[in-house]
This record gives sequence, structure tokens and C-alpha cells, in this order.
Amino acid sequence: MPGSTGVDTLAPMSVGTRTHALRDLVQTGLGDGDRYQRWVLLTALAGMFATTFPVTLLAVSLSTIADDFDTTETLIAWVISAPLLGSAVALPILGKLGDLYGHRRVFLSGFVVSTVVTASTVFAWDPYSLIAFRSLAVIVGAATIPSSMALINSVHAPHERAQAMGWGSLVAAGSPAIGLVIGGPLIDAVGWRPMFAIQAVLSVVPVAAAFLVLRETTRRTDVGFDVTGALTLAVGTSGLMFALNQAPSRGVDATIAAAVALGLAGLAAFAFVESRVAFPLLPLEFFRRRNFTASMLAALFSGAAYMGGFVLAPLLLQSVFALSVSATSLVMLLRPASFAITSPIGGSVATRRGERPVAMFGSATIAVALVLLGLAGTWDVLWLIAIGLVLQGVGNGTAQPTITATMSNSVAEADLGIAAAAQRMAFQVGSALGISMLTSIYGGTEQAADFLTAYLVGAAIAAAALVFSSMMRSTPQDQPTPSTAGSHSSSRSVIASSLRPSR
Repeated sequence: MPGSTGVDTLAPMSVGTRTHALRDLVQTGLGDGDRYQRWVLLTALAGMFATTFPVTLLAVSLSTIADDFDTTETLIAWVISAPLLGSAVALPILGKLGDLYGHRRVFLSGFVVSTVVTASTVFAWDPYSLIAFRSLAVIVGAATIPSSMALINSVHAPHERAQAMGWGSLVAAGSPAIGLVIGGPLIDAVGWRPMFAIQAVLSVVPVAAAFLVLRETTRRTDVGFDVTGALTLAVGTSGLMFALNQAPSRGVDATIAAAVALGLAGLAAFAFVESRVAFPLLPLEFFRRRNFTASMLAALFSGAAYMGGFVLAPLLLQSVFALSVSATSLVMLLRPASFAITSPIGGSVATRRGERPVAMFGSATIAVALVLLGLAGTWDVLWLIAIGLVLQGVGNGTAQPTITATMSNSVAEADLGIAAAAQRMAFQVGSALGISMLTSIYGGTEQAADFLTAYLVGAAIAAAALVFSSMMRSTPQDQPTPSTAGSHSSSRSVIASSLRPSR
């Protein structure tokens, strides 16, 4: 009929319209309460699982990959080292981008690009293409780490964040362990390439969930992005990370000295820029807050102690106790298992008792664990290693969620992304420092006495983490629950004002 609009109303909806309608339906059903909070946590945990799944599996596959490409394990080791260096540089930049443009947007973008690159890794044709694919996937995927933490923190009250971070630590520890148990036989059967295909498939779940479930966080429309600060921080961090990563194998040569000098100059320039720029990447004012500085230093030293001991343990089992690679892998599962079990427990206790005592307990437990691991080799007692590995997992499982929560609670909601990124960067820099220091002290002599010396140094580093953990202040139990999307701006000033006096 003339003038009728029946044809228009009956026209099928486009795919984009249908997907947006589905998203609106899902988000309406979730509401703004506990149900939405749980789904945000589950979405972030699914992302963490997909991201961390291949970590240990890749480490035990290096020899297989090197043989496949007919190259050295030294070169293939850059499959792990290069992404570590790149993500440490990228983390604070990507965290800030989430604060500026929304963490849902950054989380989704990072996962989509990372998934595509991860799938492409299956087709790597030489070691250099494998290193490039893996590095790009991890660097882009690093956007999901601070964004997932910020998304979780944005829907939890400050005193609840330690418990939420505990669940995150459970997944971060459990996923590599599951990958090792499931993926090991798979690699033996069909090779290493399907590992990346599996990771790409696993990544589809958090991508779909993020699109349907997540609401955008508050965007900082009042500030700009600090390009100069990002560049100087990248130069400083990459220089020092390269030196820490390469010094054990190269020694202190001209290249290492130049990298250290470049790193220190970059960080000095970064501090100079941040003190004068209108909208800093990482406001130096944060370091005047007791909880921010104490938790950052605690993360640095606990990462050094934990990861340094992490690398030494399989060397101790194989060189002193003559265990096979498969037997070593089974024993090493004790650490991620205890880590995964205790992380949510530690977070729950911190919610009731405060973050400070739980973080102190975790740091002290790591110190005791490293002493026991060192004595195990000297006394030739294998079961003492098992106790040490369990205690090391318990220590890190209780320390890390509480340290992360403390740092997050030291800033306003609008800065959650950069705070999460700073904590993660501190842990990674500490990890590189600890690995470099303890392996250098051990020196590859395969002597129990040298293991003992290295482990005692690691225990001293954990004691430093204990000192800085003792300087933290627990979050009051009456902190308000952050509002979900749509009311962030109104709650931001409340949260900010409630946080500042306790620093």
C-alpha cells in the first residue's frame, strides 16, 4: 500500500543490530548487583586462563622447538625472554590507555588482536618468525592484564578486592599447571604447534563474554596521553630489562653496560618529564602515598624471591638429586597447586583481617621456603624440597593478591588501570632481577653448597618484601562498593576522597 512502512518494519535486522540487541538483553538481565559482579569476575578469569595456559608448557617445549627448527636452545629461549621484555615495557602504557579510553575497549581490542596473532603462530616458518609472533601476541595481550584487574576492582569494594585478586591468582597459577598436565602428552603426540591453536580457541570464550557482559568503565576525558613519558619509560624499562635478562649468560660486557646506562638515563628522563607534564603517565604523586610505594616495593622484592627460587628448583632436582625431566615436572606441580589452592583463601582472610598481615605472612613464608630448599640439597633430603615448594606456593598465593589489592586501593577508581600495570611491571622487573641474581650466584656448578648460597640470598630478598609489606596499611572495612557502568563518575570522587586520608 502506498505510504505503508510494512516493508521497512519487516526487514530483517543486520548482524550488528542483532548482536547489539543480544548484548543489551544480556546486560539488562545481569542488572547492577552481585550477579553482574560475578560475571565480570568470571569473564576476567576466563581471560587470565587463556593468557597463562601456555606459560609452563612453552618452557618445557623449548628443546622440542629447537630441534624442529634445527637451531640452538639459546636462540629459542627468546620465545620466553622477548615477550617478557616487551610486556614489561608495554604494561604501564596499556594500563594508562585503559584509564583514558575504557578498560572494556582495551580488554576486547587486546584479546582480539592477540588471538589472531596467536593463531598465526601455528604457521611460524623459522625461529625468528616464532619469536616475532609470540612477542607480538604477548605484548598486545598485555593490555588484558591491567584492564582485567581494573574491571574486577571497579565492581568490588576496596576491602573486597583482595579476595577477588585471590581468585585471579588461583587461575594464574592453576592454568599453567593444567596446561602442563594436559598439553605435555599432546606435544609428545602431535608436536608443539597445536599448543597455540588451543590457546587461540580458549581466547574466544573471554572475547565473547567481554562483548556480551562487560560495561565500559569510566573514561578520563579530562586528560591527554603522555607520549613523552611513555617513550622515556619504554627506553628506561627496556634497557634495564635487557641487562637483567642477558647479564647471567653474557657477563658484564660493553653491551650490558650500555643497556644499563641507557635504562638509567631513560628512567631519569621519565622522572623529569613526569614532574613537569600536565597529564603524567604515572603521576609521581602516587609515590608519596605510603600504600602505593610500599606495595610496589613489596611486589618487586617478592617477585625477585619467588621467581628466582622458581628457576633454581628444577636445576636442584636434576643436578643434585638426579631426577629425570618428567619426574622433575611432577614434583614442580606442588608449587602451582599450593599457589592455586591458597590464593582465594588468602584473599578471603585479607577481606576479614586486612591485607597487611596476610601479605606479611606470605612474604615470611616465601623466605622460610627458600631456606628449606637450600638446606634440602645440602642435607640430601628430597622430601624437604616438597615442603619447600608447597610453602613457596602458599607464600606467593597469599602475598600477591593482597599486595595487588593494596596498590589498587591506594588510587582513585579512574587510575585503577595504571596502578594495576605498575604493580605487574614491578613484579616482572623483580622477577628478572631475581632470576639473574640467583642463577649468577649458583653459577651452574651443580654443587649443593652453591644452591644453598643462592637460596639464602633469595630468602634475604623475601625478607625485604616482608619489611615493605609491614609498611602497608589495611583497607578499612567500611569502604563503599564502586558503582557499575552508568554511575562511575558520581562514585569516583567519593572513592578518591575515602582513600586519600589513609595513605
